[in-house]
Amino acid sequence: MSSLLDRPTLSAPPPPPIPVLDRPLAGAELAAALRAFHSSYYVEHPFHQLMHQGKLTQRELQGWVANRLVYQRAVPLKDGAILSNCPIPAVRRQWIQRIIDHDGAREGEGGIEMWVRLGIGVGLSREEMEDERHVLPGVRFAAEAYITFCKTHPWVESVAASLTELFAPDIMRRRLSALPEHYPWIRPEAYDYFKSRLTQAPRDSAQGLEIVTAYCTTVDTQRKAFEALRFKIEMLWAMIDTIYHAYRDD
Repeated sequence: MSSLLDRPTLSAPPPPPIPVLDRPLAGAELAAALRAFHSSYYVEHPFHQLMHQGKLTQRELQGWVANRLVYQRAVPLKDGAILSNCPIPAVRRQWIQRIIDHDGAREGEGGIEMWVRLGIGVGLSREEMEDERHVLPGVRFAAEAYITFCKTHPWVESVAASLTELFAPDIMRRRLSALPEHYPWIRPEAYDYFKSRLTQAPRDSAQGLEIVTAYCTTVDTQRKAFEALRFKIEMLWAMIDTIYHAYRDD
């Protein structure tokens, strides 16, 4: 099996250009333009392609899972920042469910806990997942940059950044198909996180898209929405690229 060391240096595919608008887009037009960013989503990164082809080693999978935990933990923090910046109670009442989904309604529940169990399923201990000993500086920097973005930008721009969820069900389905086939040593209970996102991501993306199309109704706010989504895609690409280059089979 070839290692990541033998694979070429990569650059991210350019995201769709920010549309030059001479008028605000109607809701359906705006939604379609945001969906067009799918071609540059990080699911297309070669690390994910290798994963879905069964060409990663256990160490490479462990490195990915251990590092990705820092992003999972960033999600409820960025959602809390959105809530603190949003003055609209109806939006806050909807958005708060995302924090519950990740943190759980009680101890031992939620998406973060399921991701820790994924780490255990690929052969890591709970202790080394919880203490983040394997997290790379570049991955931590990217996750913290996302939190900072949501703290410091208008809340609706941060909602637009979350719209990578539009593309999440596709990658979850790919993982649920490919991983059991190519990595039969992974424990079945490790897949609970991916299964949960098959229902949560479509709900969340529909909610986020409804908010963005309702509140981004000017040329300027729509341009900011495109820029926010591009930031998030580039942040995710930087994260997976860091993992790709760091975990190499010796």
